[in-house]
Amino acid sequence: MRFCSTKDSRVSVSFTEAVSRGMAQDGGLFIPAEIPRCPRGFLRSIGGLAFPEISFEVARLLLGGEIPDADLRRIVGESVTFDAPLHRLDESTVVLELFHGPTLAFKDFGARFMARMMAYMHRGDRGEHTVLVATSGDTGSAVASAFHGMPGVSVILLYPSGRVSQIQESQLTSLTGNVTALEIAGTFDDCQRLVKLAFADREIAAGRNLTSANSINVARLLPQTFYYFNAFARLGEMSGEIVFSVPSGNLGNLTAGLIAWKMGIPVKRFIAATNANDVVCRYLETGVYEPGRALTTLSNAMDVGDPGNLPRIRALFNDDIEAIRKAVYASPCTDDQTREAIAEVFLRHRYVLDPHGAVGYSALGRYRAATGGAFTGILLETAHPAKFIDVYDPVVRGSIEVPGRLRDLLGGEKHSVKLPARFEEVKAFLMGA
Repeated sequence: MRFCSTKDSRVSVSFTEAVSRGMAQDGGLFIPAEIPRCPRGFLRSIGGLAFPEISFEVARLLLGGEIPDADLRRIVGESVTFDAPLHRLDESTVVLELFHGPTLAFKDFGARFMARMMAYMHRGDRGEHTVLVATSGDTGSAVASAFHGMPGVSVILLYPSGRVSQIQESQLTSLTGNVTALEIAGTFDDCQRLVKLAFADREIAAGRNLTSANSINVARLLPQTFYYFNAFARLGEMSGEIVFSVPSGNLGNLTAGLIAWKMGIPVKRFIAATNANDVVCRYLETGVYEPGRALTTLSNAMDVGDPGNLPRIRALFNDDIEAIRKAVYASPCTDDQTREAIAEVFLRHRYVLDPHGAVGYSALGRYRAATGGAFTGILLETAHPAKFIDVYDPVVRGSIEVPGRLRDLLGGEKHSVKLPARFEEVKAFLMGA
């Protein structure tokens, strides 16, 4: 399988080269040159397969034999060690729980796969590699957990100061050794901009072997297709038409879902559920992309004003806005609507959504009202609600059991380096680290 740049499809590299580079030299993102179609027999028999086996078959298709089957099966088996179960709220609404990994967020799937893939790719390599990642909350902790203690790899996390939850910050700043957290005085967009500038800087490139663990890296993105296939497998034949409601910030989760759909999962439509950072909503409405300044909301992981994966979505559809509109319905959600969704689901179903899942639930309700169609709505619950405990009122908060691994982090020592959102300072740190 070849991977091409979103800026120029003639720029084509292998999967391992795409992983090592992170971004194409022309500044584009890598995407499969062709989306492989699943064999019909695989989709017919998928209900009888376990999650790791489904993941292996999907990875095997996407990588086109570049990684030997035995090695790929081991990598997948060591990555997908926890479930992504479905929780049915009612006859037509299902929650896809993606928070059962080590850091209790969906980012664990991609981070663990990427860490093991990089260990495989660099086996026997004595050089030092630096994983540079911008995070709006959960990405950084998942990457830190996946790479912590890995020989020959250092991890540098950039996160926006004051814009992540207390528990998220504790996760980001609790590890030392080969993990360093940079606390940036800015927004997630600033962090993402600084990472992109670092990759484009020749001095940094000459001094460090850089790669990214954001969803701009295909090794982080592609494993997110696994749980879409698993959700389809667990629904069975009685699901009817399927609509996925995807909490959307940097758009990696939505991009992975669209890839899974193009591979063959029968999905009626995707909902890009955003908070007040509604860039993708305005893009689908007007056909004009205008990035904005990130606004602070309850669903902080989605506080993105310049979604990094939008170029991939546009490339998947050959920049045909009408084709994107047919596949994706976008709907923004205010903080008040987020609170209302949390309260509604708790009162009706005694189930606690995290703020991101609540945005997905709210958008799903608006889509039902707008279309009136009969379908099974699957909303992605991207993180454990305990990571956002301060969001909830006392009644809901009292129903949330805080896992021990999160409880133990609170009050621990914070390890971070504070820097302004200026590239000169970040570059100086990278060159001196």
